[in-house]
Amino acid sequence: MSLTSAAALASVLSFVFFAILAVLYVAPWLAAKGRAEALAPLLWVHAFRHVALQIFSAQQFGFAVSNEARDQIATGDVTGMVLAVISLVALHYRVRWAPVLIWALVAETIFDLVNATAAGIREGLFATASGVTWLILTFYVPLLWVSLGLIIWQLYARRHVPLAMAVA
Repeated sequence: MSLTSAAALASVLSFVFFAILAVLYVAPWLAAKGRAEALAPLLWVHAFRHVALQIFSAQQFGFAVSNEARDQIATGDVTGMVLAVISLVALHYRVRWAPVLIWALVAETIFDLVNATAAGIREGLFATASGVTWLILTFYVPLLWVSLGLIIWQLYARRHVPLAMAVA
């Protein structure tokens, strides 16, 4: 099996397993929480996107990514991290416009993940990914997509529920 095939298979399996986990365990747990309490753990998944900065060291050790793609990936993930952390603080203090910040994170993340995926395919990054880079591509990126879907679900399904409202 080639490196690209192995990484693609690992990504698909991670995505499937995270989706099963989300449907069987996470979604019911979220439904039992208040709106802010449900959104917060999903945002924490995105608060660690600065891990993508390892792309700078990975590039020095054989990860064949162009400087342009590297900079796009790093900038997109750090921007997402900043939006996630600001959103978490806004949720903590039940700021009324916290959902607007979270929707901004959603839009930025969709753009970033699609852009990074396109760059990765264009540059054949699965073929040279190893170590932490391989884990990010095959484990963390699928987790980002699944958590993003859960965030969208929570934002849309509970759009009329105040942030401070608790579930009885």
